[in-house]
Amino acid sequence: MEIQPHSSNFKLWSELELHEFEDKFVIKAVESPDQGFSIRRSDGNVESINSDTSANPLKVSTIYGVAGTIRLLAGTYVLVITSRKEVGSYLGFPVFHALSMKFLSCNESLRLSNCQKRDETYFRTLLKVVESTPGLYFSYETDITLNLQRRFKLAEGWMSKPIWKQVDPRFVWNRNILEELIENKLDGFIIPLLQGNILKLFNAYFTGQLKLKNSPATITLISRRCTRRLGTRMWRRGANLEGDVANFIETEQLLEFEGSMSSFLQIRGSIPLLWEQIVDLSYKPRLNIIDHEQTSKVVERHFHDIIERYGETVAVDLTDKHGDEGQLSMAYATEMEKLPNVRYISFDFHHYCGNSNLDNIQVLYDQVSEDLQKEGYFLVDAEGKIQSEQKGIIRSNCIDCLDRTNVTQSFLAQKSLNSQLQRLGVLSPTECISMFSEDFAIFKTLWVEQGDEISLEYSGTHALKRDLVRYGKQTMAGLIKDGISAISRYYLNNFQDGVRQDAMDLMSGRYTVNRNSPSPFLLNGFDTFSYLPGLKRAPAGMMALVKVNGRQFCSRPRLCGLLTDQMNEVGLSMAVPPMLELARLEGRQDG
Repeated sequence: MEIQPHSSNFKLWSELELHEFEDKFVIKAVESPDQGFSIRRSDGNVESINSDTSANPLKVSTIYGVAGTIRLLAGTYVLVITSRKEVGSYLGFPVFHALSMKFLSCNESLRLSNCQKRDETYFRTLLKVVESTPGLYFSYETDITLNLQRRFKLAEGWMSKPIWKQVDPRFVWNRNILEELIENKLDGFIIPLLQGNILKLFNAYFTGQLKLKNSPATITLISRRCTRRLGTRMWRRGANLEGDVANFIETEQLLEFEGSMSSFLQIRGSIPLLWEQIVDLSYKPRLNIIDHEQTSKVVERHFHDIIERYGETVAVDLTDKHGDEGQLSMAYATEMEKLPNVRYISFDFHHYCGNSNLDNIQVLYDQVSEDLQKEGYFLVDAEGKIQSEQKGIIRSNCIDCLDRTNVTQSFLAQKSLNSQLQRLGVLSPTECISMFSEDFAIFKTLWVEQGDEISLEYSGTHALKRDLVRYGKQTMAGLIKDGISAISRYYLNNFQDGVRQDAMDLMSGRYTVNRNSPSPFLLNGFDTFSYLPGLKRAPAGMMALVKVNGRQFCSRPRLCGLLTDQMNEVGLSMAVPPMLELARLEGRQDG
């Protein structure tokens, strides 16, 4: 018996009332007021709601979900969704974008030392950063972390379980802060949040309905960001010792036509070596490859996990073949020679395509076309019968896994879409979507916008090379926009991303607050300068000071050490690299 992915017997409460009392917060389902729970303001403990409703709350407001709880020095903070927007549907179920969130404070009983008060002030600053996290999506009626093929492979009855039990935990952004709600069996209130994007039909901004030959078809792009090595562009590079990589994203392109559905998956992720690129006020900080005895094992672990999940894997490396990128690419190629079960393809995107020669990406396609055809795509007909399965995956990377990667993935997705439309009879064997200018423009817009959102989540700015996706070449207006984004990235990387990284480490549980542990700020030897001596000296003296101490002027993470520090903490031997010198203003740091 085939599994119908549309069937779901479990639904979360979609609208809640928040009642604020002097001693507690009470959260009730609007549809069923007897369903709810309370959180004591003295200690943050969760309890079943009291049937006595005679007391009058100080305030009543509407919220749209409880994302979890986190315990800091002063007590518990509860994260609630305060506004939302319906942005489309996934397999027939409404999907929402979390527009705003707020932490409720339950910290009235604990006493703190002066040092703890200073630490708690910083932690609360991090909570403010978490509240503004971009690209969070959810559904009250179905799980959105599983791709279509995995949903069809699950055991019968899986979709009737509570939604938090259905998920792929790699893609649950708030997984770490759901524990208390899970322990209290609040299944109807436990709402997994996906960070990434969902771009689809009837969202006026992200239109995805095609009318090829007057045959309506719908395209949905879903990107799912992994939380295992969550971080910002410069402070999370490469892999950790377990083989988890930075900016790992699964992107699914869904096609729906006359009841049939097809799915094409691609993945992206940082080069799975041990490497760093520490900001130091230079435009393009030097890449540092860490020489470590575990490197080969790290690469092997990473690809073993991918093969187990996705099947045969083709690794497409889009980095330059000169300078620091060339050294990193060469080290990657050397390790890949040790993995006979993974095909590695090196394609210098800048050399072949630059900013105006996207047609040359055909050189890459010629190398992967057979793999793409062999891997195929997942297809299920209107009766729910599986017609074909995707048997492998293409893993793309550049340095950031943003700009060059998005251009390449959009091109491969276009090729796969042509095959799917031809098989479904929408197009003839000699036709392709690019022949239909209006539809092709919609398709390209979807990929441009998804590239923007992924870039905002990792780098804090819009993507670069948007024109290459939209027009196949760079325009003057696009160059100006890219320049503005590049400057913004430089500013954020150097002066804000340390705090953003701390917020992600706190949220994801990579750093856990413990009242009995020393202050992390006393242990961290890499704090930024709080003042600059000699500010009135000659500019040449200031420039010399900046050049020597560039790293100390930058916003740096304060909760978790660098990759090299983490390795030393667990007692692993390694060659610690020397202090990197200021990089020259050259090359293209555009991912």
